[in-house]
Amino acid sequence: MIEDDRALSAMVAEYLGKNGLEVVTRADGAGGLAALEQASFDAVILDVMLPDRDGFDLCRTVRSRSAVPIVMLTARGEETDRIVGLELGADDYLPKPFNPRELLARLRAVLRRSRTRSGPGDTVLRFGRLEIDRESRAVCVAGEERPLTAYQFDLLAALAENAGRVLTREALMNRVRGQSHEAFDRSIDVHISRIRSAIEDDPAHPRRVLTIRGTGYLFARRQDESVSGLEQPGAVEED
Repeated sequence: MIEDDRALSAMVAEYLGKNGLEVVTRADGAGGLAALEQASFDAVILDVMLPDRDGFDLCRTVRSRSAVPIVMLTARGEETDRIVGLELGADDYLPKPFNPRELLARLRAVLRRSRTRSGPGDTVLRFGRLEIDRESRAVCVAGEERPLTAYQFDLLAALAENAGRVLTREALMNRVRGQSHEAFDRSIDVHISRIRSAIEDDPAHPRRVLTIRGTGYLFARRQDESVSGLEQPGAVEED
């Protein structure tokens, strides 16, 4: 946990510790980055307002070096700040003041998404040059691995597993997070944009992850698939 409010850090560390999580705290960006370089961590709780550097900048630095899940924690709860954090690679965003139980729930969610999954259904999904390995949680285009956060991987996998079907934003969020979200929450659009940047030849004109106006998103089985060719009715998931 990288947070300059030592009283808050101590409270969070005690609460999470009682719930089975071991917490290491640092009060500034330099100390946090040094800790991340010296040891392996399962997740990072990162404050935006740090005394020595901007938390968004630190998020960018951490993400360039590691896929460790990041939950941003800040008093700045504006939607624009949340979107900036997500665009820089954060997996989740929680404004202060917050309920420690909600932080614990969000941490558990990102930890579940980041762990390698195994089981009978964990196979490689192949769509032309695109490969989605659900067991190793890796995405490759023409043999080159493309980095995605744990949340973005799960979004892509959910879309690919339902290739050719339209999924609403609400359905996608419920499939990935397992909980309902307000209809006005547009953070999923930010993650879709990041996915397109990773897998599309031309992210500005996507051919694999398509937007269905007024409904949601479609993963095209073929890059030449047209919206008019979708199965109707029943293409829309209203979870």
